Amino acid sequence: MRKYRILLVVAGCCLCSVLKAQNNFNPPNLQSLVSSAAAEGIAFPDSASVRKPFLVSRIFISGNRKTKEYIIKRELPFQEGDSVVLNELVEKFQVGRQQLINTRLFNDVVISLKSFRGYLVDVQVDVKERWYIFPIPYFKPVDRNLQAWADKGYSFDRVNYGAKFTYYNTTGRNDQLRLWLITGYSRQIQLSYEQPFADKSLKHGFGVSFVYSAQKEVNPLTIDNKQFFLRADSLPKAGKFLEERWGGTLQYSYRPGLQQTRHYVRLGYYVDKVDSAVIEVNPNYLNNGKTRVAYPELSYTVNHVNVDYAPYPLKGVMGDLTLSQRGIGNGVNMFSVSVRGTKAWDLGWKSSAALQFGGVLRLPFDQPFVHSRLFGYGDFYLRGLEKYVVDGVAGALLRNTIRRELTSFYIPFPIKSQSHDRIPFRIYAKAYGDMGYSHNKNFPDNSLVNKMLYTAGAGIDVVTFYDIVMRFEYGFNQLGESGFFFHFKNDF
Repeated sequence: MRKYRILLVVAGCCLCSVLKAQNNFNPPNLQSLVSSAAAEGIAFPDSASVRKPFLVSRIFISGNRKTKEYIIKRELPFQEGDSVVLNELVEKFQVGRQQLINTRLFNDVVISLKSFRGYLVDVQVDVKERWYIFPIPYFKPVDRNLQAWADKGYSFDRVNYGAKFTYYNTTGRNDQLRLWLITGYSRQIQLSYEQPFADKSLKHGFGVSFVYSAQKEVNPLTIDNKQFFLRADSLPKAGKFLEERWGGTLQYSYRPGLQQTRHYVRLGYYVDKVDSAVIEVNPNYLNNGKTRVAYPELSYTVNHVNVDYAPYPLKGVMGDLTLSQRGIGNGVNMFSVSVRGTKAWDLGWKSSAALQFGGVLRLPFDQPFVHSRLFGYGDFYLRGLEKYVVDGVAGALLRNTIRRELTSFYIPFPIKSQSHDRIPFRIYAKAYGDMGYSHNKNFPDNSLVNKMLYTAGAGIDVVTFYDIVMRFEYGFNQLGESGFFFHFKNDF
């Protein structure tokens, strides 16, 4: 506990210093731009003229074998025909590169001056496209994280396998096609297509999806802050699967301007079915002893991204807000609000800090167990409490992190490729402190509900290409426990 308290105090002090810190990032000025361009043989007008507006004459794009040119130009803060002062170009080049990197279509982006013709300026955009087709073999434990799988003895009986086929940038318009065929301990079929730029204005989009899943194991209760499971093969009267779900959604998206702010409206319909053995353990698993419920769901989400690199932001702001209505009437009825956000500061000296927050509110508070899962599911967890789950219908968490880059390097790519000549690695050391609270009305028997929760720790983050982030953490919690935890995140 003493170590835990020391780390918590340190993390708190770090947060205070972050809130007072100023952004130390200083982009190159016009003189550096002139010097760099001169080295490339670009002839500038005289120094007095550079303060006058110039006209962006042409934008040249290279390296885009798949991506449409107009999709790339959609992310630039300047267009052909725009009037621009030269000392604003560096900032606009930086914004354009950030926008293009956060589309997750490219490994690298370079935006530079190409030439001058009087008061006409040409701009060069060079991109290195990613691989877009991923027929990936799938092998993953069914448990919610690696720590939970370790508690089951790393049993290969608790593994799903199959294939995930994902085709990013399918038509060159940053659209996505997904087909998942998973079997093993559970079963899942998922087909989806999303087109964010479906019209000529490049503002409106659509999506459609279908999903079917079947589980041999169901978590109908939480006992001692841990999931309690029922297995179909241990229940003589149970069917092959204890829980099944199928449904589909239609989605409309809208992105009005340059910044990565998107609006989503989704309409879905789902059917959930469980074996009677589940209801015998928890009659309120679905709702009042029911073994089958069918319901529509309508949701609205607004998402904003303005960071240097969305998978691991060192500077900027991003977040989203979702309002949804699930079901109508006595069968299923839940209105929910969820919010999450990140604010990251560049502190200089290769250091940065981040403040992350999240919140969930589900109304009315009287909800079935399946709608009461909160901490410990997905990415909504406190670092250091990975062994436990905390149920609730309302809750919030706050994560404070300070980190410093230890090293960055590249290794040669083993396969010869124009767009993949090397693999980047960035390694960060970090310290953190988290806190959270969960309100639970119907299932208050576990000791971690309806109270403030605190954790702290330190770790190493490894960031590499294709948005892969590996987190190695040693955390402490208020129960006096400590342990090593590993998290792996990517987009596949």
